[in-house]
Amino acid sequence: MLRRAAAVDYLTLVNAERPWRPDERLRLVPVNRQDKGVMLQSEAACQLNRLLQQLTGSAEAGWQQIAAVSGWRSRQEQRRIWWQSLAENGREFTEQYVARPGCSEHQTGLAIDLGLRLPEIDFIRPYFPYDGLAGRFRQLAAEYGFVERYPQGKEAVCGIAHEPWHFRYVGRLHALIMQKRGLTLEEYLQ
Repeated sequence: MLRRAAAVDYLTLVNAERPWRPDERLRLVPVNRQDKGVMLQSEAACQLNRLLQQLTGSAEAGWQQIAAVSGWRSRQEQRRIWWQSLAENGREFTEQYVARPGCSEHQTGLAIDLGLRLPEIDFIRPYFPYDGLAGRFRQLAAEYGFVERYPQGKEAVCGIAHEPWHFRYVGRLHALIMQKRGLTLEEYLQ
């Protein structure tokens, strides 16, 4: 008997109260040729490249200016990042900016951290400002199904500090509604 693959739930909520429990096989693909190893679920990667093409004329030109810092992570990788940040930055910083293993959206393959392509990029807090190319990216993001996942002023709702570099694929319709109403994923799902 043939079994159909489960549809991807782009609205899967993963946070400290709702750990990731994978119930589907992830169809991960590289987001670009430059940032080796950065993977997303296929639809999210496709839409991200379409967004960059709209933004700069070609996805390749976009990736020359914007770096894919981190996409899909295994639980083991999230554990390594958590413990490394604890050792280097302390508990207060780590609890603000790094999700506990099993509680990271990165494990869904639907979240990506972006930064402007600079000689040095901070892995935990990449530079992705609200003006220039990054600002224009934000203006287009919802049209391609992405939302800034942890906006300023919503720290208590999300349980994570403001992260202007962290984007989540939720699908175009949901992203447009969330953007228009100023909702986080937690608020939208309520």
